[in-house]
Amino acid sequence: MSDEMHHFSMGLWLLGLAFVVSVVGSVVGLACTRQSAETSRSTTRMLWLLMGALSIGGVGIWLMHFIAMLGFSVPGSPIRYSLAWTIVSAVISVTGVFIGLLIIGTEYRLSKLLAGGLVVGIAVNVMHYLGMRAFRFQGEIHYNMYFVALSVLIAVVAGTAALWFTMVLESTVLRFIGGVIMGIAVVGMHYTGMAAVRVVHDPSAPAPEGIGVFAFLFPVFVLGLLALAVPIVAIMTAPDQLTAQMDADAEDLAFEALEFADR
Repeated sequence: MSDEMHHFSMGLWLLGLAFVVSVVGSVVGLACTRQSAETSRSTTRMLWLLMGALSIGGVGIWLMHFIAMLGFSVPGSPIRYSLAWTIVSAVISVTGVFIGLLIIGTEYRLSKLLAGGLVVGIAVNVMHYLGMRAFRFQGEIHYNMYFVALSVLIAVVAGTAALWFTMVLESTVLRFIGGVIMGIAVVGMHYTGMAAVRVVHDPSAPAPEGIGVFAFLFPVFVLGLLALAVPIVAIMTAPDQLTAQMDADAEDLAFEALEFADR
């Protein structure tokens, strides 16, 4: 058995791709969160929050994790992933983010922001370590708890800051910066968490069972980016919908005024 500490390959382009995917998912998800706070209908608000959770939890966190994992290898051992744990990590990520966004609510309150940021930050970490639970190779993984604690702190603090940018600031540019901060939080947490990894390779262990990362990641990557089209279109058309609602309300008032005048 041998202790291996660093197993990253495929260069900076993979880090860049993971970062771009995380930022795009976060920007779209936070925009959906902002829209949820501006609607008065509970059903519409839930739909916005669900799209936000899928964008942040499904794309910005979960998909980013497995893209980044393409650069992680154990020399001398094949790499496989448990499909069950991979699915569980996705469900936990989306559900945790949804609960966090739900806690924040429609009006800014520091207590709710801190609680929601804590839940979202923890969701990022739980997803990461459940995703690592899906990792299969010949050997074992151990963690440096200092880096694990640091990864939790990064996700909670930066995630809360991103939500603050989204819920408090009126500038679209500053809200976009909030999405970038969220992306930095997710990627920073991931690589801090990976710095905690200590791999013990056992060549005598049986070959790992499961699926290769490319076998499921490529279709999921394509479907994930296509799925982002739904909230993006919804965000782009939201002002038009608001205008249409205002026009409808104006028509109703005009109709009522005409009815009153005819009496």
